[in-house]
Amino acid sequence: MPPTDHPTGDRTKGPVDDVEDTLELPLRIQDGLLARQWAPDPPDDPAHPDDAVRGELLDDPERWGPTTTSEGVLRLVPVRVGRDVTLISRWMNDPAVAAFWKLAGPESVTAAHLRAQLDGDGRSVPCLGVLDDVPVGYFELYRADLDPLARHYPARPHDTGIHLLIGGVADRGRGIGSTLLRAVADLVFDRRPHCTRVVAEPDLRNAPSVAAFLTGGFRFAAEVELPDKQAALMVRDRALRGVL
Repeated sequence: MPPTDHPTGDRTKGPVDDVEDTLELPLRIQDGLLARQWAPDPPDDPAHPDDAVRGELLDDPERWGPTTTSEGVLRLVPVRVGRDVTLISRWMNDPAVAAFWKLAGPESVTAAHLRAQLDGDGRSVPCLGVLDDVPVGYFELYRADLDPLARHYPARPHDTGIHLLIGGVADRGRGIGSTLLRAVADLVFDRRPHCTRVVAEPDLRNAPSVAAFLTGGFRFAAEVELPDKQAALMVRDRALRGVL
């Protein structure tokens, strides 16, 4: 059970702070440099040892394709540890992110977290959220009905969970998180016909994250006690996607 947006997200699951401290400026500069070094793989790129699992349990997010948002064209790009760990680790070491995801430390900490998913059975798939070819955030898409979370709420078959963090300080607090959450939830509904609900469980203390979900078309369903936090169970219903 991982995290989400104010996007800072919490791996307990959700995002945080809108405050841009002058101490964060160097991180913003370094994040920008890392993002510019990132490049998508060619369409015909051969299999790579760090390729993400195919994700059959999630109907293969790698093949979902792009979607247009008010912020640009969004793609979910399955993580490759060798290519992406430096950038994701930088984000995880932002204090606002670390407070919830709890993955601060050397790159090996983030790499181990990513590999645990990539080496699994495909029920959780880590992805970069890429806007107009620039990575802006980190997603974890997971089968909530097959996750330990299902012990804490009345799960339905094919419930799909989202964890999100917005990486750049400059991108937080201006609605990008809500836009991406809505767009990815819609992608899930479009690509996973048997899924009727997208769920998330941000930390109740993470008010910006909860607000981002509400603005992104989710509703507050319940307060749930999880092993690592008191969480807000947020739900986006297929039946209400045109209303909320």
